[in-house]
Amino acid sequence: MPKIAIIGAGSIVFCKTLILDILATPGLQDSEFALMAPSTRRTPQVAAFVERVIKANNLPASVWITTDRREAVRDADYVIATFQIGGMDAYEADYAIPLRYGVDQCIGDTLGPGGIFRALRSIPVMMDLARDMEALCPGATLLNYVNPMAMVCWALGSTKVPFVGLCHGVQTTMDLISGYVGVPKEAIDFLCAGINHMAWFLKLEHAGRDLYPLLRERFELPEYYVNEKVRGEVFRHFGYLMTESTGHLSEYVPYFRKNRKALDLYCDEPGFGGESGAAFTFGKHVADKYTGTELLAAEPVTLPPRSIEYGSYIIEALETGRTFRLNGNVINRGMITNLPADCCAEGPIYVDRLGLHQTVVGDLPPQCAALNLTNINVQRLAVEAALTGDPEHIVHACALDPLTGAVLTLKEIRDMVAEMLDAERAWLPQFAGKTLRSTPTIAIPANVQRAKVPVDPALAIMARFEELGQ
Repeated sequence: MPKIAIIGAGSIVFCKTLILDILATPGLQDSEFALMAPSTRRTPQVAAFVERVIKANNLPASVWITTDRREAVRDADYVIATFQIGGMDAYEADYAIPLRYGVDQCIGDTLGPGGIFRALRSIPVMMDLARDMEALCPGATLLNYVNPMAMVCWALGSTKVPFVGLCHGVQTTMDLISGYVGVPKEAIDFLCAGINHMAWFLKLEHAGRDLYPLLRERFELPEYYVNEKVRGEVFRHFGYLMTESTGHLSEYVPYFRKNRKALDLYCDEPGFGGESGAAFTFGKHVADKYTGTELLAAEPVTLPPRSIEYGSYIIEALETGRTFRLNGNVINRGMITNLPADCCAEGPIYVDRLGLHQTVVGDLPPQCAALNLTNINVQRLAVEAALTGDPEHIVHACALDPLTGAVLTLKEIRDMVAEMLDAERAWLPQFAGKTLRSTPTIAIPANVQRAKVPVDPALAIMARFEELGQ
């Protein structure tokens, strides 16, 4: 009977999906679920639903709840992390404060000021969880669903905990590709690698036939292009399709959200297709609508087919030896040879009873690696800030963020970070008592004379040529 601890089990719908996947898996139906959240506001709903499922399907599984993380992970075989530190209050600050400065985010959970501050809140909690695992369930595997995936997993790389970061960007993009080329996704052979939310489909084949020519042709048709304008533009100019949708991808590059013209042209899709604050607005609506309601009271107790989430398949492979291939997030260590070895990379991983096995992809196309590096630079500095508690690195991370740098000056970035830091201090204990360096605003009178300082000889020569009318 494997013991599975779910940390952040108050995430009702997602937690329900993961548990149903596991209970629907032969060989895992005797699992013990320890559901942990800081309060019992929602976990009793999840536990009551799981108990109904267990009883209705006559399964030998069990479930219990706790608010003690150490109790949950003690002697666990698997730990699943799904928490969000700060909830909607912190998320609102992630979105609203940058917007006042002109940084218009759509999702705000992966990069940009929102993603950076989510990392600053999440990484200390994840490091505490890893230390608990090292002490109480050494050897247990951590399945991480906490965003920002790359930054959180990068920090986990400094621990001894076996882990993999899980996302569904590859799976959902394969649905899109399948629809565009008219081939069932199960029949498409693919190689995808890069970083989370910016991984590249390096190969797409069906029965040995390259699908890229057809995919490029379809993306140029208005009825296909209009569905994914941002992803289509990056595909056109960088040559490879990426895993992320228009809404997400528009935040990770400087081209599509830097002004109203770009937003109106590329980010006009409904829902999460690029609309400002779409994820926050949707999340707030759901939170307001369902506060105080029993979300799972009317849920059917029959076991559905497994979802696209990788979690149950990984546990099945580790428990039974049934090999499973996925795209997972791990410390690079040479998997992608033209990305830093210490960054978090996303690529093909095989799982069996012996553990998680990375493959070697080799070099990405240089333009794809270069675009990844623009995000990796931000990730590195955000992780450094989260682990060291140095607030200056928050400024550095935001300054190198492609979207933020496209719309703000360095002084504006510093002011924005200072305001976000003040607004979110309740969830940022590593910055207690620390403030950013203040930078003076120098007012220059109209009649001020330039100081006499040494001049670059090349500039002096150029100035002399101008005087002579050359």
